[in-house]
Amino acid sequence: QVQLVESGGGLVQAGGSLRLSCAASGRTFSNYFMGWFRQAPGNEREFLARIRLSGGSTYYADSVKARFTISKDNAKNTLYLQMNSLKPEDTAVYYCAADIIGGFSQSHYRYWGQGTQVTVSS
Repeated sequence: QVQLVESGGGLVQAGGSLRLSCAASGRTFSNYFMGWFRQAPGNEREFLARIRLSGGSTYYADSVKARFTISKDNAKNTLYLQMNSLKPEDTAVYYCAADIIGGFSQSHYRYWGQGTQVTVSS
């Protein structure tokens, strides 16, 4: 089993920045992928970015590629999402996820955190 706990969400003004963290514990493998998703009220869960724990290759959704950066600290078993130039439409619950497949759909991930709320005011 893998346990994931997100933190770092909050209220920020448009144009501001936040860094989300996701602490992983339990059974993890170096060939796993970890990803970030978000879900706004009434919307489906949206893929944002993923990173491979071995090697660190990354992939981003076009909607956030220029503003968000995914990274990891293997020594701390922690995943990060640096979010810059935030917009009101970025308001959502942000989730981290992990699994060996590492696709772009929530169905590709078995392990999820509880989510952290990000609210961007205009």
